[in-house]
Amino acid sequence: MILSEDRQSHWAHLLTDGIWHDDLIDYTDEDQALKTAKKAIAQYVQSHEDVDQKAKAKVASLKRGVLEGTPEWDILYKKYYEEELNKRG
Repeated sequence: MILSEDRQSHWAHLLTDGIWHDDLIDYTDEDQALKTAKKAIAQYVQSHEDVDQKAKAKVASLKRGVLEGTPEWDILYKKYYEEELNKRG
């Protein structure tokens, strides 16, 4: 799942506002807190995009030529996606 920059920013605002409104933390610098949340979300999204690309590449590299969109492709994609996630912890 790819999140646009606007959607990532929206999530960062929700996160920082929610933490502040629940009195879980008091920010000394709200702009820095928002910037940190945006960076963390962007890194998370990028890591999952990398996993997605690696899983797709593994399925595409199979000799039997599994077509994208088929049930077999979906099963293999999910398997390779989970394997790659597990490698990364």
